[in-house]
Amino acid sequence: MKPVILRQPSPLVIGDGCAPQCAEWLAARGARRVLLVTSTPVWPALVSVMAALRQAQLDVVQSPPVDAEPTCAFFDLVLAGARARKVDAVLGIGGGSVLDVAKLAAALLTGPQTLPEVFGQDRLAGRKLLLVCLPTTAGTGSEVSPNAILLDETDQVKKAVVSPHLVPDAAFVDPTLTWSVPPDVTAATGLDALTHCLEAYANKQAHPVVDIYALEGLRLISASLERAVRQGHDAEARAHLALGSVLGGLCLGPVNTAAVHALAYPLGGRFRVPHGLANALLLPHVLRFNVPAAPQRYAAAALALGAERAGSDLEIARRGVDRIAQLVAACGLPSGLAALGVPRDALPELARAAMQVTRLLQNNPRPLTEADALQIYQAAY
Repeated sequence: MKPVILRQPSPLVIGDGCAPQCAEWLAARGARRVLLVTSTPVWPALVSVMAALRQAQLDVVQSPPVDAEPTCAFFDLVLAGARARKVDAVLGIGGGSVLDVAKLAAALLTGPQTLPEVFGQDRLAGRKLLLVCLPTTAGTGSEVSPNAILLDETDQVKKAVVSPHLVPDAAFVDPTLTWSVPPDVTAATGLDALTHCLEAYANKQAHPVVDIYALEGLRLISASLERAVRQGHDAEARAHLALGSVLGGLCLGPVNTAAVHALAYPLGGRFRVPHGLANALLLPHVLRFNVPAAPQRYAAAALALGAERAGSDLEIARRGVDRIAQLVAACGLPSGLAALGVPRDALPELARAAMQVTRLLQNNPRPLTEADALQIYQAAY
C-alpha cells in the first residue's frame, strides 16, 4: 500500500445546530478580534452565530461580502481592510468562494508572502492566525480541504493555492445553515460534491482509505440531492448532502480531482460559469470518455449511485453515467453550454486552456489530449 497523508480540522463538528459552538471554540483559544468573511445571502441564517460571538465577547470585523466568485483584486481589498483592524482569527461562513477567501486571508494577513507567490502546490510557507470555517452549501468541501481558488482577471483563469496550511483549525458543519439555499445552487453545489467523490475514486492516485469516503459520499449525495432541490427544508436530505460534501472534501487533500475539474476551470475563468454548474454539465461527457479505461472502478461507483447490478462492469459503469445525466436533468440544470451563453467558436480556446491544468489532468484514469478536450466540450455544448 502506498503512503497517504490525511489531514482534517480538529475538531470537525458535524450536526444540526452546531454552528454557534464556533464562538466558544475561538474564545477558548484566545481569539479577541475576528475577521468574519461571509456573503449577503447568508446573513439571515447567522442570527444564532452572531449572538454566540457577542456572548463570547469577540470583536467581529466584517470583511467585504463575497457575493460573486472572488477575484485577486477583491482579495487584496479584503486583506487591506483586515490588516488595518489587526485581527487575530478568521471565521469563514458561506459557500466555497467565501471559505476560500477566508482561508487565504488567514494565511496571508500576517505572513511575508504575497498572493502571486503562493499560487500552485505547496508554496505557502505557513499560517499564524486561527482559522474556522462553517459551510452554508453542500458543496465544495472547502471547510476540510487544503485548496483555495481565486479568479485572476488579468489572465481570465482560475488559479489554485494548494497547501496543508489551508486546512482550517476547526470546522463546524451545520446542515441547518443550508436549508435556505435556492434549488439551483443546491443542485450545482451538490453535483460539485458528487464530482469530488467520483473523481477521487476513479483516479490514478486512488487509495483504499479515500475510497471509503468517496463511495459513501456518492451514495449519500445521489440518494438525497433531488429531494433537497425539491424541498429545501427536508432535514434528512440536507444532512446527507452536508455529510457527503464533507466526505468529498476529505478526498481532495490526499487524492484530488481530475479531468472534469480541469475542463470546468476555463469555463469559470473565461465565462464566469459557476464552478459547480460547470462540473455538472461536463461530468457525464468526461465519464463517457473515461469509462473504458477503468470499467471496474466506474462500475463500483455506479453501484454506489444506485445503478442496477447486471451485466459486465462496462455495462454497469455506463448505467452509472446515465444515472448522473438523469440526476442533472431532474435537478433542473441547463442542458448544455449553449444555454449558458458560451459561444461555440470559444470551444477550441477552452480546450487549450484546460490542457494547462496539468496538476489535475495527471490524475485522470485516461490520458486526455487537447483534441479529446475539444470533443468533450462539443458533446457538452
